Amino acid sequence: MAEQNPPWSGAIYVDGRFRPPAAGDTLPVRDKSSDEVFGVAGSADASDVDVAVASSLAAQRDWAARPYTERAAVLRDVAAALEQADGFRELIMRETGSIAGKADYEIASAVGELTEAAALASRPVGEVLQTGHEGRFSVSERVPVGLVAAITPWNFPLVLGMRVIAPALALGNTVLLKPSPETPLSGGLAIAELFARAGAPPGIFQVLPGGEEAGLRLVEHPDVAMVHFTGSTAVGRDIARTAGSLLKKTSLELGGNNALVVLDDADTGQAAMIGAWSSFHYQGQTCISAGRHIVDRAVADAYLRDLTDRAAAITVGDPLRDGTGLGPIINDAQLARARHLLDEAVAGGARILTGGTNDGRFFRPTVVVDVDPAAALWTEEIFAPIAPVAVVDGVEEAVALANHTPYGLVSSVVGADVHRATEVARRLTSAMVHVNDATPQDEPLAPFGGVGQSGLGGRAGGDANLEEFTERRWRTVASTPAHYPY
Repeated sequence: MAEQNPPWSGAIYVDGRFRPPAAGDTLPVRDKSSDEVFGVAGSADASDVDVAVASSLAAQRDWAARPYTERAAVLRDVAAALEQADGFRELIMRETGSIAGKADYEIASAVGELTEAAALASRPVGEVLQTGHEGRFSVSERVPVGLVAAITPWNFPLVLGMRVIAPALALGNTVLLKPSPETPLSGGLAIAELFARAGAPPGIFQVLPGGEEAGLRLVEHPDVAMVHFTGSTAVGRDIARTAGSLLKKTSLELGGNNALVVLDDADTGQAAMIGAWSSFHYQGQTCISAGRHIVDRAVADAYLRDLTDRAAAITVGDPLRDGTGLGPIINDAQLARARHLLDEAVAGGARILTGGTNDGRFFRPTVVVDVDPAAALWTEEIFAPIAPVAVVDGVEEAVALANHTPYGLVSSVVGADVHRATEVARRLTSAMVHVNDATPQDEPLAPFGGVGQSGLGGRAGGDANLEEFTERRWRTVASTPAHYPY
């Protein structure tokens, strides 16, 4: 990945090799801090998708028939290639605008996804069923879905791609990956280089950077058995409509408007540390960031003071410089949206306690209070380092406000009495909930996903991957041919 002329330059990855896209179109790859173009990726169109689908279909039957040991070995070899890759860390930092710690997390988490998926390959995939028919053998077995299309986002491109790629391949599927146009390298072509170095069989994993044309063709293609999408709720709805009309298996990991609840017995210093990480980590650009801080009045003044102090102390700048805590917002469109949400809330009476300014795409961590509960800053996903705080009187009001959202991804509760905090957590309607910890959490063995407008389909992680990337098939065998009256 540190080569002057990497094999993926200007290319897509189809049938085990890097090649130019059919129309020769390309995507510039920009350093998000300097806006410098430091690479170029190929940009696939619908014809490239068709070629890649045909290659995947041809490869899938053989891949599924291979011993699990071979599938597991490929995944372990890819994990080893990633651990040894020169330059992947800097590539993530430049392409996503993240600090080194976030890039290191992505690499370690992606290695974890690969190694856990290698273990998944040997899991039992069937069970013998009781039957009321003499001489019949009855079994429920899991079979691969077939060809899985993964459409992934720009914020955690490596790990969110690997969360689909690794378990899907482990269970005998083939994968077509379309990374975000913002991150076609760390989210796609650099991953393909890892598979090439590991000697993966041609056609089992292919990468098609591109825009809407390629994405739509993947969703509509009759030979794509499953679409896995991670991204915004608005785009997820469009995919659900299209895939639903085709009765195609779909898994959507969508946005969140996540609540951090601070109870009246919380240590405000510790709670503010959790709150700052929940809202400001990677510029707030994650679906599991905290977009709503709901704080009991008894500790509100102290919490606001501590959270404001932490926000003001964070250094914002080029992630490649030592000591930087936050990098840039990913692009101008996201910056404009963040500014609009904040400015609209302030016009409606909200007060900024710290931050609220930006130098280009470098946005200061912001704490804001007195936000109108109908304001978009409170009701929508923010995707910027902004922490809106609401003050409530007691647990009942906190729970009601936390649950007053169409989203249902993640929430957190902070309190000294762990039993009480856990009881509050049980009442929250999100699909994931954490007690005395930040909202951004992810582990390869944990079922990750949302309910409501935060997701549609299954879960990713651990045993949930068996449900996600296989179909159940009932198979019977009669010891002698059956007889019927006609």
